[in-house]
Amino acid sequence: MSTQGLLQGKLALITGAGRGIGEAIALAFAREGAKLALGARTESEIARVAGCCKKDFGADVIFRCIDVADRSTVLALRDASRALAPAVDILVNCAGIYGPIGRMDEVEASEWIRAVEVNLFGNFYACHAILPEMIQRRKGKIINLSGGGAASPLPQFSAYGASKAAIVRLTETLAEEVKKFNIQINAIAPGGVNSRMLDEVLAAGDRAGKEFAARAKKQKQEGGVPPTVAAELAVYLASEESGMLTGKLINAPHDPWREWTGQAERLNSTPLFTLRRVDAFTLKPLLSEIERM
Repeated sequence: MSTQGLLQGKLALITGAGRGIGEAIALAFAREGAKLALGARTESEIARVAGCCKKDFGADVIFRCIDVADRSTVLALRDASRALAPAVDILVNCAGIYGPIGRMDEVEASEWIRAVEVNLFGNFYACHAILPEMIQRRKGKIINLSGGGAASPLPQFSAYGASKAAIVRLTETLAEEVKKFNIQINAIAPGGVNSRMLDEVLAAGDRAGKEFAARAKKQKQEGGVPPTVAAELAVYLASEESGMLTGKLINAPHDPWREWTGQAERLNSTPLFTLRRVDAFTLKPLLSEIERM
């Protein structure tokens, strides 16, 4: 896959771009020639990332402090992006939090609800704001960030797991709704990235569950998955390299997405890389498809 100019002249709006995976995606998009509208909650962080994109890659950038759970700030970022281009070509929903850590009946209800507002409602607000212009122009790419707990239980992190699973199903459903408008929507599972969220798990100790806390400690020591891996996948999904591929949950470090160029039609016709109940009806087509790979 090319590493220069894949997003030349495209306008990308990225939430949660102040650090971690969001920062890595912003830098990767800048390297590929995209114009950037960046949002995050902390002004110093988002200003620093915007400055790096401009200084290192000459990118056209605007940034705003936003809280994705506050729809008005999401709309403000969209409106500010008009200074760079008439419409957004690529939307990346990267803002997210763990929320309360612990058994559900022992956590604060307000914190649980807040996590869903950020992770799920924030995603909805951004899609709701950007989709009309994509539909009108009959083109667009949307990338959502999923994560641990979306495809399997994640005890002690019920708000995070429930909201991230909801993001995947929202991705799949919305992809079907708008595919006739040449809009592709996919979700990324970035793998175990060493981030500030990992530090929250370590600080929680036993409240995170002994097994999960032990895994987090080991990941911290070993380095985890570099955020640039998810950023590389985001470039692929945002560019024409991914073609019409849509409605998929893709694991950045483990799935063979680098080999998928030209295979979108075949992959779209299968239940692979989607959330499905495991039973005799779903296993048969999956096994048949796996045998072909």
